[in-house]
Parts: sequence; C-alpha cells; structure tokens
Amino acid sequence: MPDYMLLLHERPELFANVTPDDMERVIAKYVEWRTKLGAAGKLTGGNKLRDDAGRIIEARSPGGRVEVRDGPFTETKDVIGGYFIVNAADYDEAIAISRDCPHLAFGGRIELREIEIP
Repeated sequence: MPDYMLLLHERPELFANVTPDDMERVIAKYVEWRTKLGAAGKLTGGNKLRDDAGRIIEARSPGGRVEVRDGPFTETKDVIGGYFIVNAADYDEAIAISRDCPHLAFGGRIELREIEIP
C-alpha cells in the first residue's frame, strides 16, 4: 500500500491569542489522533515544524547561482506547520483518514500527496 503525506497548512493569525492552556488542549487533540492512527497501523511518521522562518533555496535560472534566503515567514497567510505520513490503499482511504484530523477543526487545511517510491 502506498504512503500519503498530509501537509498541514495553517494560518498563524488564528493562534495569535491562544492561551498556554488552550494550546495544551490543541496539542492533546493531535496526540490523540496520532495515537489512534498508530494503533490502527496507519501512521508512518510525522512532525510539527518549528515556528522559525526556515530557509528558501532556489536557483533563479537553469544552471544559475543558487540563492538562500530566510523564509517563508510566519507572517504569511499560509505556512506549512507540520506533516503526517499515513499508509492507505488509495486517495479515497487517505482522505477518509484525514477527515477527522484536528488540523481541520482549528482552521487549517490539508494538502494530500501520494509519496512516489522509485
């Protein structure tokens, strides 16, 4: 069965005024969901990404000089805050697994991609 990556896009402004206690409850929902998937043998991996700017690496033209800059910045309207990798028979099952991901309940969106293994 193939693996699918759930890229968790979030809108940082939705968490601007969240109290530490509220954040603990949010994290508990993710842990509960992750534990349920693990027990069902559907979770392959996943992590939250740091809230720092990261780095963007790109070549401006084919064969061009590689440029590195800070970003993407959390001030943007849409950042990838983390990911999960799940094992599913097909996109339909991967969608079914994703439907109760707490990320959706907290205003995020999920980009679902099948992982290509050569």
